[in-house]
Amino acid sequence: MRDDLLDPRAVLLHESAPDREAAIRRCGRALADVGAVAEPYIEAMLERERSISTYVGEGVAIPHGTNASKEDVQRDAICVVRFPGGVDWDGEQVTLCVGIAAKDDGHVQLLSQLAEILLDPDRARTLREATEVSQVMKELI
Repeated sequence: MRDDLLDPRAVLLHESAPDREAAIRRCGRALADVGAVAEPYIEAMLERERSISTYVGEGVAIPHGTNASKEDVQRDAICVVRFPGGVDWDGEQVTLCVGIAAKDDGHVQLLSQLAEILLDPDRARTLREATEVSQVMKELI
């Protein structure tokens, strides 16, 4: 994965959220805080979730915006937000969210790269259990 996609400031490992919406908002805020997206992208992430769940299994969700929200993306980026206490995701427990912001069709490549990492049980476990930003950077970059 390109090393410019993950700003260390967008790796948040000790977060909590009362519900899925709050967790998605936290991901969107992380992307906005590093200048990857404009504010409206956060609402687009929630809109995407309402149309189809971004839960991918193994305690991981990959929230991202709608196709219409690409104009709110300043640059391709991801964020990694860990919720050690878990978040109820429509009946599933999510402990790791990897938020995506991508211009054009960049999300397709990002999703396939993330899937490759997350389908490796050892790497996925490392990410779910990470307590240091450096661990996440090592796995994803």
